[in-house]
Amino acid sequence: MTGIWTVIYIAPNRVTAEMLKEALGKEGFLVQLRTSGLPTGDLTPVEVLVPASEANDAHEILTGVLGR
Repeated sequence: MTGIWTVIYIAPNRVTAEMLKEALGKEGFLVQLRTSGLPTGDLTPVEVLVPASEANDAHEILTGVLGR
C-alpha cells in the first residue's frame, strides 16, 4: 500500500507503541510503527503513524486512550 503516512504520536518505547497500535487497530485504523532515532534498547522512541487522511480521527482516539 502506498500513500502518505503521518506521525500522530511518538511513544517513549516499543511496548507503549505496540499498545497504541493495538488500540487504534481495534478502532479500524491502519497503523505503522517506526523507530525514531538511533536504537537504544528498551528506551528507543517509536513513531506511531496512520494514513494522513485518518490522522485527525486517529489522534482523537489516541488522546482518549492516553487519557485513561
